[in-house]
Amino acid sequence: MAALAAAASLALLATACTGSARSGANDDPNAQTTIAFWHGWSAPAEVEAIQANIDRFEKANPNITVKVVGNINDDKLNQALRAGGSNGPDVVSSFTTSNVGKFCSSGAFLDLKPFIEKSGLDLGRLIPKPMLDYTQFEGTRCALPLLGDAYGLYYNKDAFEKAGITAPPKTWSEFAKVAEKLTVPRGDGYRQLGFMPNYHGYETVVDHYMAQWNHSYFDARGKSNIAKDPAFKKMFTYQKSLVNSLGGFAKLERYRNTFGDEWGAKHPFQTGQVAMQLDGEWRLGMARDAGVGFEIGTAPMPVPDDEADQYGKGFLSGTIIGIAPQSRKQNAAWKLVKYLTTDTRAVVSFANAIRNVPSTFAALKSPDLKVDPGFRTFLDIARNPASNTPPASVNGSTYQTTLQDFGYQYESGRVKDLQAGLEKTARQIDTDIAQAK
Repeated sequence: MAALAAAASLALLATACTGSARSGANDDPNAQTTIAFWHGWSAPAEVEAIQANIDRFEKANPNITVKVVGNINDDKLNQALRAGGSNGPDVVSSFTTSNVGKFCSSGAFLDLKPFIEKSGLDLGRLIPKPMLDYTQFEGTRCALPLLGDAYGLYYNKDAFEKAGITAPPKTWSEFAKVAEKLTVPRGDGYRQLGFMPNYHGYETVVDHYMAQWNHSYFDARGKSNIAKDPAFKKMFTYQKSLVNSLGGFAKLERYRNTFGDEWGAKHPFQTGQVAMQLDGEWRLGMARDAGVGFEIGTAPMPVPDDEADQYGKGFLSGTIIGIAPQSRKQNAAWKLVKYLTTDTRAVVSFANAIRNVPSTFAALKSPDLKVDPGFRTFLDIARNPASNTPPASVNGSTYQTTLQDFGYQYESGRVKDLQAGLEKTARQIDTDIAQAK
């Protein structure tokens, strides 16, 4: 729902923002000035961590004062970017990685190429490739990563030991067997479910599954490839077989409706209702804060049996940061963007504070990074060059939402013919993108 709302508001933005700043980047970065930084974090620890980095930046750049505004969602950000004016932001950030295509193609975020070249930054040596990929669109780099999220497998080690399972599964065939072995029925439901495969099952969405297959969402002409690339048919077939083997869609949905909130202490993995969970690196800290009564294990998600050499990869996303095109202080704004995204101390301290994955190679290897074995799994996934995220599109996350909607229909049995359904969905994706262009 959040993605759809962001997509709707960005559709308006695309027609209203040309991306050309009236003053260009002609401001003196050494002059006494104040810039505004808008971000989306709101929890006290997050806000405190942001401010600590801003304090260090201001100390190193005494001529620049940063006015920080937090708890800004994409709707508020888009309104400000459309309106422009002196009360708008200079530096902007967003949690919506999938909207990079819109941000770049519409000019909502400024093209950073001139600033990067002037600074002499070799981004390929600084930042992991998957994170570089999701912060640009069709050759335009309008953003940089500001920490990242890596997705992997959480598992209940106590439940594994009780079931006689000695290691996390590495292939999807192994995973299906382990999930069944960990499932303990009770009445017409479950006392413990090995894994919740349904697409509404907290992070078990289409693009997170697809990250474990070698796949291509679009062909060389930019047309949807989901009906032609066999990886998509294999993924949907596998997920549906997992749904059936663990009790069927209706039974699983009834059980899912007993789950607590995804972001609360009663998350089903934390309560022991499910023994395995696909989730991001933040779950480790949240589970410990909730006081779980079992030992937690982490590992990469499985891969197809015929792609076993790819084990270790996963889905990546993260916060993006850029410069508002209407800003009259773009050189000063770039100084802040560069500091927050490439200064090792800034990246490490922020990652430690909010339990996210660092977004530079140096920070990933820093001795100051607080790492335990469980968290290291996600650092390794982030560094893996085969880790991936869906490619940016001119209409943002719309094509992902369309494919996800098809997933709901197929897993529930409303769509019987998988190939025909994928072909219809591909036509819709192509139509939507053509209209957006």
